[in-house]
Amino acid sequence: MTNPKSEIQNPKSVAILGAGAWGASLANLATANGHQVRVWSRQGSQTLEAVLKDVQIVLSAISMIGVRDVASQVQSFPLSPETIFVTATKGLDPQTTCTPSQIWQQIFPNHAVVVLSGPNLSKEIQMELPAATVVASNIPTAAELVQLVFSSHRFRVYTNPDPLGVELGGTLKNVIAIAAGVCDGLHLGTNAKAALVTRGLTEMVRIGNNWGAKTETFYGLSGLGDLLATCNSPLSRNYQVGYQLAGGKSLTETLANLQGTAEGVNTCRVLMQRAKQQNIPVPITEQVYRLLQGEITPRQALDELMLRDIKPEYNY
Repeated sequence: MTNPKSEIQNPKSVAILGAGAWGASLANLATANGHQVRVWSRQGSQTLEAVLKDVQIVLSAISMIGVRDVASQVQSFPLSPETIFVTATKGLDPQTTCTPSQIWQQIFPNHAVVVLSGPNLSKEIQMELPAATVVASNIPTAAELVQLVFSSHRFRVYTNPDPLGVELGGTLKNVIAIAAGVCDGLHLGTNAKAALVTRGLTEMVRIGNNWGAKTETFYGLSGLGDLLATCNSPLSRNYQVGYQLAGGKSLTETLANLQGTAEGVNTCRVLMQRAKQQNIPVPITEQVYRLLQGEITPRQALDELMLRDIKPEYNY
């Protein structure tokens, strides 16, 4: 593989949209590799037009709720046809159930779109602890260029040809992470947590396959890897939602005390809507949804899962 350092001889201009913890972490990685990085946020002093001027890569790290609006704004400024869009947002659009990359691709049909997703807790990346991620695109050269821009000795970047699978892995695991937080908050033990996470992965694969994603993608870094990181770390906002709910706090109170957005809350609602339309069995997602809606307690959600009809592990 090409040494990432060689890319410094050919620095790229990168616009990072979103100055939250994740956007800042990615900006730091590209800057450390010698690229020209400009960061835009709604609260910042630089205009979107100034940040986008002559850029080769536009990376979006904004929360799901703002993706369509910001992408539409970007469309009103002149960009080179060679500009690559990278999306690092995890979530689903409540109106259309689209993923972030699908929104960017709809608005910029002639541009390469790359998905960046993996087991990447931004706080650990800011501390320069080692991590790995995946960049996925239907256009291999675009993924390889983004791989070079962000790879370093502490951040290993892999390419993948299944952008939808990579994106859904990072999105769907947030719902399972809420369930994992509940599991730990109720002190149910390691056996219960292992069962929950494993069955959660099965559910993610089932949903992903229905949408057209490849099974093997979910067993990689952006699926299983991200699931393990998010389900086992108090640094995960989605895990914290479940943990606090298990401790007796209300959802409103929990979300008010969170720093940043727990995308799993919105994702769960959108997922239930889509699962009903497509008739996909999603038992864990369904119990998380009922818990978030205040229909059941954390303990009742557990009982519902444990008392389901017995069945084979796999449908051969």
